[in-house]
Amino acid sequence: MIDRDLARQVLAAAMARGADFAEIYAEQRRTTSVVCEDDRVEKIFSGQERGAGVRVIRGGSTAYAFTNDLSPNSLLQAARVAARVAGGVQGGELADLRALPAGGEAARPGQVAIERKTAWVKAANAAARAAGAEVRQVMVALGDIEKSVMIANSLGEWLEDEAARVRLTVNVVAAADGIIQTGMEAIAASSGWEVLEETSPEELAQKAAARALLMLKARPCPAARMPVILSSRAGGTMVHEACGHGLEADLVQKGLSVYAGKIGSKVAAECVSV
Repeated sequence: MIDRDLARQVLAAAMARGADFAEIYAEQRRTTSVVCEDDRVEKIFSGQERGAGVRVIRGGSTAYAFTNDLSPNSLLQAARVAARVAGGVQGGELADLRALPAGGEAARPGQVAIERKTAWVKAANAAARAAGAEVRQVMVALGDIEKSVMIANSLGEWLEDEAARVRLTVNVVAAADGIIQTGMEAIAASSGWEVLEETSPEELAQKAAARALLMLKARPCPAARMPVILSSRAGGTMVHEACGHGLEADLVQKGLSVYAGKIGSKVAAECVSV
């Protein structure tokens, strides 16, 4: 997307006012989505997009400018804008670019025919509707993203990589005796199409339908103080929100984190472990 000579020019423009650090992030992505609703395939669409952002850090300030035009003039203009916003007047240091190792290549979703993707969605829809007469509505969505990324920074680091993400989601609505309940099941990963080969669409749909049907018979949850057992997924989310954000380096550096200056110190009760 951007060759090294141009990347160095852009980084030089970004560092021209004395930044501590500058970085270019460029991405080109292709997306595909297939959605089945009301017992028929309602949407099939795909698209492509690309763009680049220039980030400049000076002191405690970060400036960012972006463009979807990867021409030299547009990239250099984005770099100059970011440098001006970050402030400073004297040029910063810029190291020579050197390649860093990239990750492994996933099975490309773009190589899977749209007919096969549509067949997966239809199979999931049929399996969910066959789960019971109480099933009223089913929505199945299959989406994938395939992207190429280039990163270059003022430390001299240069990286090119390719990545993919896939997701298959089944939502089921069941109703009986005036009660309406829903069930959802999904499989998603930052990987190629191979992750969907590990679980059949029918199995995913059956789980979603079974959850909706089971909820029709569920008793109301009692209200009281009581011990609670959390699944790893729910517990992980709580720890992330309660603790994870406070551990972000920029918040610690600015003194906005409760963990600032507490390396090696006790920060939780003895019974808490992560």
